[in-house]
Amino acid sequence: MRIRLVDIAKDFGRTGALRGASLAIEDGELIALLGPSGSGKTTLLRVIAGLEIPREGRVFFDDDDATALPAQRRRIGFVFQNYALFKHMTVGDNIAYGLNVMPRGRRPPRTEIRKRVRELLELVQLPDMERRYPRQLSGGQQQRVALARALAVEPRVLLLDEPFGALDAKVRKELRRWLRELHDRLGHTTVFVTHDQEEALELADRVAILNLGKVEQVGTPDEIYDNPATAFVMSFVGDTTSIPVEFDGDRLLHEGRPLAATFGATRKGRARLYLRPRDITIGPPHQACLVGAIVHVHRTAGGRRAQIVVGGQQSMIEAEIDTAADVACGQRVSLIFTKGRVYGE
Repeated sequence: MRIRLVDIAKDFGRTGALRGASLAIEDGELIALLGPSGSGKTTLLRVIAGLEIPREGRVFFDDDDATALPAQRRRIGFVFQNYALFKHMTVGDNIAYGLNVMPRGRRPPRTEIRKRVRELLELVQLPDMERRYPRQLSGGQQQRVALARALAVEPRVLLLDEPFGALDAKVRKELRRWLRELHDRLGHTTVFVTHDQEEALELADRVAILNLGKVEQVGTPDEIYDNPATAFVMSFVGDTTSIPVEFDGDRLLHEGRPLAATFGATRKGRARLYLRPRDITIGPPHQACLVGAIVHVHRTAGGRRAQIVVGGQQSMIEAEIDTAADVACGQRVSLIFTKGRVYGE
């Protein structure tokens, strides 16, 4: 099912959670809503589910206006961060809950419900767990049960709110791969909220970046990372540092000193140059390059990084360095920028 959100506005008291957010989600797509806390991503998910009614804007399911459609009639499967399993019910009863509370005319026979529960337990790779209770399961297993419960009612859309947020890093990675495989097998339109950039870039077909209640950019993981549309997207997705610059015709200046590259910038005025650590090379001090002093060197999972102070304003730049490089705090080095993006202030 296709979903179209048009100029959605939603307030909580005097706080505007959504401020004209628009987004089109394709049929069968797995899309991530990514943004900092308070950006509106969970509120947007709840608007899709019918758990929040927007003050302004429209929600369309395919070509039908679903803005005022009650949540129970939307055929939405919702998976919460804290699983929301009924502790007093067995795994089987938790999965069957949505089917058992259907109106009598739509409720499947008990034999069909039991069959559906067993099929879903196989699907989420938890066979023979039907009679266990949530307290007897690990966090990852409980999240799979929550997903099976959401799938039991055969939803048109699957919504997940920080589905792996309460799990440790190793389990999260395992469940991410499993969820992607499950999505590819079932083909549901799936929307999930996360604040984890790696999770969004690894899992999603497309990523929607939210900031201050609006959608800043929508694109594939490659588009979002390699061609960020705004300074916010550039600074939020991936590691970045930035320095103040000025345009001077076809030159780009930092504190009056021309940089070796302009990155295609040709307009006048003040701006900021955003850089990723891997796009900076350091070497011996050279008059033709920007020069700074190393103030800290630290290890990362994939190598080493140096924090370097440049200019009179003490701008901080972080650069990747070779693990065997002989560098020390206080050492002066030149910086060569192989890639960067300039955004006006």
